[in-house]
Amino acid sequence: MNASSPSTGVIITGGASGIGLASARALAAIRRPVALWDIDEAKAVDQAAVISSEFGIDAIGVGIDLTRADDYAAALATTRSSLPSIGGLVHSAGVVDIGSLEGVTLDVWETGINTHLRPLILLVQQLMPDFTANPGSAIVGIASINATLGNAINPVYSAAKGGMLSMVRSLADRLGPDGIRINCVSPGQILTPLLQPTVDALGDGAFERRILLGRLGRPEEIAHAVRFLLSDEASYITATELVVDGGNISSQRM
Repeated sequence: MNASSPSTGVIITGGASGIGLASARALAAIRRPVALWDIDEAKAVDQAAVISSEFGIDAIGVGIDLTRADDYAAALATTRSSLPSIGGLVHSAGVVDIGSLEGVTLDVWETGINTHLRPLILLVQQLMPDFTANPGSAIVGIASINATLGNAINPVYSAAKGGMLSMVRSLADRLGPDGIRINCVSPGQILTPLLQPTVDALGDGAFERRILLGRLGRPEEIAHAVRFLLSDEASYITATELVVDGGNISSQRM
């Protein structure tokens, strides 16, 4: 087994809030350095400072718009100069379209695909020297149960998350010989800043009545799955989708 060093750093996109921030904190709790990449640079820097002070580890906030692929090199250079090494990636950044078929425009399509799907393959490509230098490196993409369920409201989001599942399987085949693992976590309804406006609009119970556990999930519950998949405890798991939805996909409740 290729064991990863507990000191190898992890890049978390969308790391300043929601599932990304929860993942950064979960990793910092086991003393893994973290780089919080986020479009909101000030919030990323602030949260990284909190994490560094609370957990006593290296943490950095990096401002980046993931739809601007030309900016990746500078963000990686900053991260490499700030962390001891890089042995993990969590791609959690996201946006949600809510206009259904009628709301799809070229801008909506490009923003969704270029936030969720394209960054994963481009970042893995550019991080290969780091991953190969650190045995046990691993990658987690945050997909969604919308990749499996039909949903009229957000076709671009759903398509991007479905594409992520396929991309992860393809990349797992390429990365396996190098001992690099890649997996997806597909959350259900998780109470994050991204979901809160929908929860407020639909009212209490709109999601919960379908979920077998009867409640929305917490970002920390996704973060624990992410931390597991990045750890040596998951050393024989790759090309896998781990669904963390409280029993939503399997539910027949109305």
